Amino acid sequence: MRRAPIWLAVGLVPAALAAGPPKDSCVECHAALADELQKPALAFATDIHSQHGFSCADCHGGDRGADDAEIAMSAAHGFKGKPARKTVPQLCARCHSDVGLMRRYNPRERVDQYAEYQTSVHGKLIASGDEAAATCIDCHSVHDIRAVKDPLAPVHPLRLPETCSRCHSDAARMAKYKIPTNQFAEYRQSVHWEALAKRRDLSAPSCASCHGNHGATPPQVSSVAAVCGSCHAMMEDLYDKSPHHDVFAGMNLGGCVVCHSNHGVKMPSTAMLAGEGSVCKQCHEAGSAEGQIAAGMAGAITKLDSSLKSSDAVLTQAARSGMEVSEAVMKQQDGREALVKARVAVHTLDPAAVLKAADAGLAIAAETRRAGEAALKERDFRRLGLIFALIVIAVTIVGLWLAVRALERGAPPLEESGRR
Repeated sequence: MRRAPIWLAVGLVPAALAAGPPKDSCVECHAALADELQKPALAFATDIHSQHGFSCADCHGGDRGADDAEIAMSAAHGFKGKPARKTVPQLCARCHSDVGLMRRYNPRERVDQYAEYQTSVHGKLIASGDEAAATCIDCHSVHDIRAVKDPLAPVHPLRLPETCSRCHSDAARMAKYKIPTNQFAEYRQSVHWEALAKRRDLSAPSCASCHGNHGATPPQVSSVAAVCGSCHAMMEDLYDKSPHHDVFAGMNLGGCVVCHSNHGVKMPSTAMLAGEGSVCKQCHEAGSAEGQIAAGMAGAITKLDSSLKSSDAVLTQAARSGMEVSEAVMKQQDGREALVKARVAVHTLDPAAVLKAADAGLAIAAETRRAGEAALKERDFRRLGLIFALIVIAVTIVGLWLAVRALERGAPPLEESGRR
């Protein structure tokens, strides 16, 4: 087989580079316009569809290769113009529900988003003719759509709560649905927001974690514990076996949210069990049997927490003094695990389970504290020994100095002077 001349292969390279990307008269024309007509063309440069080779015509129809605007936007070339708002989900689904097409660009991309959307509150409202409900473009943007993992994407985990709040914090928009508008404000006070926004933990729950994304819907009362349990599986299992489960179900209450709220979930503490602001007081008087059980569980957890902190302080002091307490420090981790177990056991409403975990932790805290105190005593003993050694050394040095001085003056030795 004859090979092509090398000059031909080299000559083809500049030609290929000169060809560049396919012609897109839509972008060329709109980029030369002003204001609102120019914005889509400028924004599309960062759009993930543009990066994969798609053009305006793939959504709006028309001929991207035509220089004449009338030809490019003619009905004969399939030009549709601006899609009606209610048709946006179906328009996006033309590609995003096509398994073969999506596998070409992102094999891991789901293709059931539109099917899920149709089951959502948003999808049902759009289907009923309510065009105020959210569609794809309200969450993903329009001409500058970015990948979910892109930090600038409105659906990136760090930005998603704010994106949802654009509609759900708008009192005028939510008025006809009789939906509260304080969800985002409450969420920003929650332990979930603390993890997401301040610690940058992308796995922390946000709106989509509980409500879903394309299939967004409020969790039903009977499913709240299951929703929370998707992350807090151990708590869900204990709660299901507790007296609260049947009581709350009988009262048509939403399980976890009765004590923890929904959007404004606070960091759990013993203050939830006992005290003026305790959640238990919502149903039980402080002096009742149930109130006393709650106070007892709170007391056991508080005692363990205080004991572990006290032991930590002793061990830290010993470690800073250079004493070897690494084994006791590692043992403290078992005590902290016991504290977690005691807190988790509260969901059983069984004081014996809480006390069992707390007592195990208290034993560990006592053991590690003794180790720390023993290390501090050894430190003090070593310091006294050092001080004594320094005194002996100092006396010896002074004696030697006096002897040297006496020799220098030619004085008789001390022994001879004594004999005289």
